[in-house]
Amino acid sequence: MADSNTRILRRSRRTIFSKFLRARWRFGGKTVALTDADGRELTYGQLVQTSFALGRVIAKHTKRGEKVGVLLPTGAGAVVAFFSILASTRVPAMLNFTAGPRNLKRACEAAEITKIITAHQFIEVANLERLEESLKKHAELLYVEDLREEVGLVAKLTALIGPYLPWAVRFPARPSDPGVILFTSGTEGDPKGVVLTHSNVLANVEQINEHVWLEPSDKIFNPLPTFHCYGLTAGTLWPILTGRALVLHPSPLQTKIIPQRIKETKSTILLATDTFLMHYVRASDDHSLKSLRLAVCGAERVRDETRAVVEERFGCEVLEGYGVTEAAPVIAANQPGDIRAGTVGRVVPSVEVRLDPVEGLDEGGRLFVRGPNIMAGYLSPDQPGVIVPPEEGWYDTGDVVTIDDEGYMAIRGRVKRFAKIGGEMISLTVVENCAGAIWPGVLHAAITLPDPRKGEQIVLVTESDEVDRTRLRTWMQSHGVQELAVPAKIIKVDQVAVLGTGKTDYNSVSKLAKAHLEELAATAEATSEAPAGPPAEPAPEEAPTANPAETVEEPDISEDDTRESA
Repeated sequence: MADSNTRILRRSRRTIFSKFLRARWRFGGKTVALTDADGRELTYGQLVQTSFALGRVIAKHTKRGEKVGVLLPTGAGAVVAFFSILASTRVPAMLNFTAGPRNLKRACEAAEITKIITAHQFIEVANLERLEESLKKHAELLYVEDLREEVGLVAKLTALIGPYLPWAVRFPARPSDPGVILFTSGTEGDPKGVVLTHSNVLANVEQINEHVWLEPSDKIFNPLPTFHCYGLTAGTLWPILTGRALVLHPSPLQTKIIPQRIKETKSTILLATDTFLMHYVRASDDHSLKSLRLAVCGAERVRDETRAVVEERFGCEVLEGYGVTEAAPVIAANQPGDIRAGTVGRVVPSVEVRLDPVEGLDEGGRLFVRGPNIMAGYLSPDQPGVIVPPEEGWYDTGDVVTIDDEGYMAIRGRVKRFAKIGGEMISLTVVENCAGAIWPGVLHAAITLPDPRKGEQIVLVTESDEVDRTRLRTWMQSHGVQELAVPAKIIKVDQVAVLGTGKTDYNSVSKLAKAHLEELAATAEATSEAPAGPPAEPAPEEAPTANPAETVEEPDISEDDTRESA
């Protein structure tokens, strides 16, 4: 472990771009660095030269040290833009194009972004014209196609000289300088900018490399967005900087195309989330994913059903990891050949952990982490450009975890993902897991809403057509789950809202549930006040119509009431 820590610290004392140049010399300029969605291959030499040339053009439009937004899908364009900004000694800020105009505006305010690199083709294909017009009110949009037209003689000479004499064509940055800015989802308020230094990112690349050993012949398939830290660090920078073959895909939502691309490229490692992985499995035949050796999942819990189906059909291990943007992002991960279901594996090297007690919980604690990969600090719209560091280097993840005697970590839920009912702390994640065990293959989201008697009530929002509260209650009781965890209400929806990263959008789910229950209450009140009239004639029989949201509930029965009835 001491040797690992020493290697990680030593190898992270440089900048991301210098590490990129080192990879070009280490693995060879003619070695393919990545394969894009259209099958086009880019070598290390081409990537480095393009980055120097485009970086020279970007320098004409920006100031040294300026934060430059990147609004592009996963692909060669995003990778080139990222390294080009670093080549010009600017700071790339990865923008979430699914976040909506308001959140993007607030993100730009927090990081003082006045220039955004995007592409005409991307705006057109993704139908982002309205977002484009909104962003133009707050920042200047620089289009990749137009920047390429500006590449002149000086930029071309920079591309030729740069790989050999980088100090002659660019200002050096320091490892402790900001290397990239990412943003929180904004589901719990305004998005915050997460400032990761060059050392933070490189430390996590080295931590992953020390923790997860791959075969030399492995090929990594990454469809995850580069505006998400998992897709950027683990899915893009780790392969490129360590010489792993990389295949990029612009969207994880193309569930029918992705299995075919995995088959065509003979990829052996897939980066995904549990939700996306199950979509790919359903959309593929028994041969599409046969080349996979590992599916690495993060961002959400891996369900037992997912692991069983993938291993049975494709002989592929599902490796679950855990991380947060503020940790660049990986904190813990299972390892190939040592996968403990129900855990996220051991903590990666060089990370310290601390568990603080949580009132009402007897097992586990609130996880704090410290290490070389922990962010420099937050940026917020209230204090634009001001980096607020974590206190004494400890970052509060807000997650409740347990760590066993062998060091394996299990996530019990977020502190904010607990309901306090009758003085007891109830994990909403447990409620979702119970629903998933009975009705697998669809999404379930448990949230809390105010309750006049108990303070809070649990509401389950689900895509399942077979929801039955009595069945859920019976299953939970038979598996030792306390009565207070049984949802007070169940709402059926066509689709549970998810973020661009594949995580459940609990903010949208809560708004939908609240609006639906308010509508039901208003209808009930109107019905109770309506004057009595003649009995209505029976309606003619016709096929039932599926409502976008239907509520299933039953009278609340306490344990005392149950005994009395018996």
